[in-house]
Amino acid sequence: MTDAPLQGVGVLVTRPRVQASGLIEAIQSNGGNAICFPVIEIVPRDETAVANDAAELPAADIVIYVSRNAVAYGLQYAAGATTGATGPATAAAIQAAGRTVDFKPDDGFDSESLLEEPVLKDVAGKQIQIIHGGDGRELLAETLRERGARVDYLPVYERRIPDSSPELLAEVESAWRNGKINAVTIMSVETLENLCALLPGWCVQQLSSMPLVTPAARVIKEVLDRYPAAKTILASGPQAADMVQAIISIHSTQPGLAP
Repeated sequence: MTDAPLQGVGVLVTRPRVQASGLIEAIQSNGGNAICFPVIEIVPRDETAVANDAAELPAADIVIYVSRNAVAYGLQYAAGATTGATGPATAAAIQAAGRTVDFKPDDGFDSESLLEEPVLKDVAGKQIQIIHGGDGRELLAETLRERGARVDYLPVYERRIPDSSPELLAEVESAWRNGKINAVTIMSVETLENLCALLPGWCVQQLSSMPLVTPAARVIKEVLDRYPAAKTILASGPQAADMVQAIISIHSTQPGLAP
């Protein structure tokens, strides 16, 4: 492998702009060209509204942060409880803020993995607070309630579909038509849905033949439901290094990937 394994490879990075820098840097440090095309916008809720919501919730025995954004905008509203994180990036954010992470998945980074942790197996009668970004998957709360817990949500931010300027859309389509986009990152089902809503029609059609890199098996299922012949690649995790390694694996097995 060369010192620049992604030399000449263009990657469409769809993470929220505030979270894309790590992946962009990792792609570029491996010789690739990262094209930033955020399909989710993170907007914090009004602090007064969040504080009022938090004050009305009962004291929690267990607090679960579902993302780095939940930590960034919600850490100040929960203290003294057993603290859980859905994955390594969320756990790192909690620790960077000087708090202790009591549990996180040893292997995995989603609700299914978190629910396998021993501390969440016996929660009958426990008060659990999930700090999140509003709408999202209900699996975690539903399962914990089935196990006998009382579960409350504290939404501290919102995820919105951003406005993409005509100039940005034209740049993306031009790069794609000229062979300068050779892989697309898709972090979640919401990413896929927003990507299909935002991209120019011609680009959406190309998703069926473009290598699509994701850390989530459920994304692959959704992609294949829409595009049965799609080229999907499952990364080992959502961290920048995991995603880049998956992109490198495509390039190493398909030398003609880049123009």
